Amino acid sequence: MPIPPRCPKLETRQRQWRRPDTTRDKGTQMTAPALILLADGAEEIRLLRKQMQIQRPELPVHLAFLDHCPPSGLQVISALASHGTREAVFVPMSLTQAVDAGQAAVDMFKLVRTTHPDMNLAMARPIGPATELLNILDIRLRNALSSCHALELDGLVLATPDTGDVRGQSLIARRARQWSSHHRLPVAMACVDGSGSSIAAAIGLLRDQGRRSIAVGSLFLTASDRFMAAAEQALAAGALTVSAPLGADERIIELVMSRYAFTTMDMLDDVPADEHLGDDVITSSPELIAL
Repeated sequence: MPIPPRCPKLETRQRQWRRPDTTRDKGTQMTAPALILLADGAEEIRLLRKQMQIQRPELPVHLAFLDHCPPSGLQVISALASHGTREAVFVPMSLTQAVDAGQAAVDMFKLVRTTHPDMNLAMARPIGPATELLNILDIRLRNALSSCHALELDGLVLATPDTGDVRGQSLIARRARQWSSHHRLPVAMACVDGSGSSIAAAIGLLRDQGRRSIAVGSLFLTASDRFMAAAEQALAAGALTVSAPLGADERIIELVMSRYAFTTMDMLDDVPADEHLGDDVITSSPELIAL
């Protein structure tokens, strides 16, 4: 069936980040803070950054990695400082963390601020398990089902790299319920890092309920080592197919810009943004796609 139009562009309650000519004090010209995508090294993240830079040439968009891949957050900030940049916002690309960016990101941020105390730096809240991700997930899973010529489906597994923070866990469970309600199929949750049910256990749970045609939806941003492990576990446990990672999708770019916008307003106004952490962060309802 034709893919329906993607959900309307997200709104941030009419709050917009200020243009590059905004001034904090009279006679002092300001430029938009640099945007740094904070992620694990993967080609999809590089493609996402490239797409963002093409769409928004006036905004400097950079990458920093938390794993062994260069550049690190400190390397990026040091390079920006050497070129005269004085403000930057890190946006963690985690899809499971809703509030807490994670210890690795916190440690990196402390190091960067200690090394460059003269710079105005901020950490946005992570992308998190936003409702829009279900739209992308459905497209990826439908493509996977088409590729394996699946004729029927009676169970779904929602696989994540980890269980996220406390708020993230709650939102992931909510997304699973939304996904189940939309497709009228049972959805079992699984994560790869061992902090929750394994994919094999989730598939086994569905089989105990009499389900035989089971597919796995991957709430992964990139084809990381954890994603590859998840795919192997799912297929070994008898899943029909595993959806591809969400990748460099326009909806994710919109979510990144939303996180950046709220954090930038905090930096400019010195007033905490009253961003809500529930479903109504995104004002549009998800238009999920039939499998």
